Amino acid sequence: MSNTPSLPTTDSSQRRSPRAPHRVAPSPAPQLPRSGETQLSARQVKKSYRKGQVTIPVLRGVDLEVRRGEFLAIIGQSGSGKSTLLHLLGTLDAPDAGEIHFGGRRIDNLPARDRDALRNRQFGMIFQFYHLLPELTMLENVLAPQMIASGVFQYLRQRKAHVEAATQLLSLVGLEHRLKHKPRELSGGEMQRAAIARALVTGPEVLLADEPTGNLDHQTGREILHLLRTLNRAQHLTICMVTHDLSIAQEADRIVRLAEGQVVEA
Repeated sequence: MSNTPSLPTTDSSQRRSPRAPHRVAPSPAPQLPRSGETQLSARQVKKSYRKGQVTIPVLRGVDLEVRRGEFLAIIGQSGSGKSTLLHLLGTLDAPDAGEIHFGGRRIDNLPARDRDALRNRQFGMIFQFYHLLPELTMLENVLAPQMIASGVFQYLRQRKAHVEAATQLLSLVGLEHRLKHKPRELSGGEMQRAAIARALVTGPEVLLADEPTGNLDHQTGREILHLLRTLNRAQHLTICMVTHDLSIAQEADRIVRLAEGQVVEA
């Protein structure tokens, strides 16, 4: 059986028509994190980039702890290093100095193959611009991580179960009527919902979200935020989200602020 997340459902009389925007019920008041255990952390992390002959420091010794089961928001102005930090936490990039730890294990220095496996299985990632494959349907986009994780032959043997799990996830995010549609046929909010389903299909422990509402209108952005909050509470899913919008960040359990490459407020 799949470890596909399940969300609260409504009866058929409450369902909206396929043409109506999907809504997630408003979440209750924020709760304290369910555990003080550190799940993911950065320790004295530094990162610079080179532009020609110029070295541009982005992170200048960041210490950060993400607790198991919490919804953490990282805020900061453009250029503060928040997206760089998220990419380092997810091993998409490597720090110049310092360490990244997950579950008590250092991960930034793992071989590339192990880091790939970590991102495929333990981390789910969503981005501002969705990164859906344009030639694939929504169902195929969501199935892609399972195909990578399983390998071709194992995936084919278990394809029915994988398809059922992916279909269930797309239904849970309100896209049950869009299974065969390609990204160009969807709205921005629908594409972000599909990206969330794709991020969850392998049952990750941590969801890393880089400006998940930044490319959406205000109402759609709030719907995506409520969906993330519902997943966090229903599944005890750890979420680490970066945003420049304080009103979005205030829905999280805890806020960390970056300025000039350092944590200046928590």
